[in-house]
Amino acid sequence: MISINEVLETNRMVDSEHLDVRTVTMGISLLDCIDGSVEKTCQNIEKKITEKAGKLVDVANSIASEIGIPIVNKRISVTPVSLICARIGGEIEVAKTLDKCAEICNVDFIGGYTALVHKGMTDYEKRFLLTIPEALKSTKKLCSSINIGSTQSGINMDAVKLMGKIVKETAELTKDNDSIGCAKLVVFANAVEDNPFMAGAFHGVGEGDCVINVGVSGPGVVKVALEKVKDADLTVVAETIKKVAYKITRVGQFVAQEASKRLNANFGIVDLSLAPTPTMGDSVAHILEEIGLESVGACGTTACLALLNDAVKKGGLMATSHVGGLSGAFIPVSEDIGMINAAKKGALKIEKLEAMTAVCSVGLDMIAIPGSTPSEVISAIIADEAAIGVTNNKTTAVRVIPVYGKESGSVNFGGLLGSAPIMEVSKYSPSVFVNRGGRIPSPVWAHKN
Repeated sequence: MISINEVLETNRMVDSEHLDVRTVTMGISLLDCIDGSVEKTCQNIEKKITEKAGKLVDVANSIASEIGIPIVNKRISVTPVSLICARIGGEIEVAKTLDKCAEICNVDFIGGYTALVHKGMTDYEKRFLLTIPEALKSTKKLCSSINIGSTQSGINMDAVKLMGKIVKETAELTKDNDSIGCAKLVVFANAVEDNPFMAGAFHGVGEGDCVINVGVSGPGVVKVALEKVKDADLTVVAETIKKVAYKITRVGQFVAQEASKRLNANFGIVDLSLAPTPTMGDSVAHILEEIGLESVGACGTTACLALLNDAVKKGGLMATSHVGGLSGAFIPVSEDIGMINAAKKGALKIEKLEAMTAVCSVGLDMIAIPGSTPSEVISAIIADEAAIGVTNNKTTAVRVIPVYGKESGSVNFGGLLGSAPIMEVSKYSPSVFVNRGGRIPSPVWAHKN
């Protein structure tokens, strides 16, 4: 049992160290909304989401007020839409209905415009994938995610090839707003069913009807704690991070329990991820520099990140019985002021970011690249990240933004999406490799049954 006093101990962290609960996400199954027509299915979807999530924002705000800890985002995730539209079609109509529901419920984002094509694509899934650019152009709060690989199945290179083209088309269709549609589109390997963070959240078919998943945060809290052990060895550094992660996660556990009870939903998981923001004092990069790097991107960055990620997981696992989602440290370039500055001065390059993704929570996240980048290069970037995830049995992802009409400089997306320098990518072509298609087999050690 968690007492309110446990939570109130963290008020100092809120006041001066940017502690917050990053998101309360309600996952809703839409499988029972499928009907014989697109119109009726959309009516069922709107009715169910607004009934289940209509009080989500009010309840989250009430809990935040009671405990004195901000809950920054309120979100909804739904069953992969490719499944909902398999028989009836109407993907764009469903996309607009979901966006309408997000507006009615006043949530920040709604995720689940999703397809799971890690081993192969059906005709209806390919049809769905081709609707993604138009869906993201036509909506404001809708997010899309695609799973193109897994440790058990390998990597579906036909889907990888197609997603490179879809990212490019999304960039072009949203060019009037710096290709922001791509900021709401993520390509996964080993996607998880209970991720509360966008753009990758969807409600897995193995989940219950209505579930609350909470994502905690607190990079600033970790950095301040490390400032007090400047002369200590790395064992002490790891122990310090573990203790802070425990306290942060207990807050998330309390919020998840209360929100579930008040919304008559199941308590799903607490995601332990350290999620940065563009705000000074809320940076994962600055934690790594506090450990001892002159700048993130220096030699040693991957080792520091591995230490941080492991310590966060160990501390969080002691604080809640239901750990899930991605759980670790995020390194989205545009959403982390330290990453932004390191990229601008040339200390952090996309190749180093790729190495870091082998030990962090997700992957190449919120990276702006030149608008002229060929679709085959984007597909190859996706394939590289998927290979890291599949080989290491972890979730990896790519959310890159080829900014239409821009080759250099920077781009500002605003809010939590932040701003990013446009990073160079290799100009050598992987097109022959990408165009081979087929499937990269799963690693031999994946066959454990």
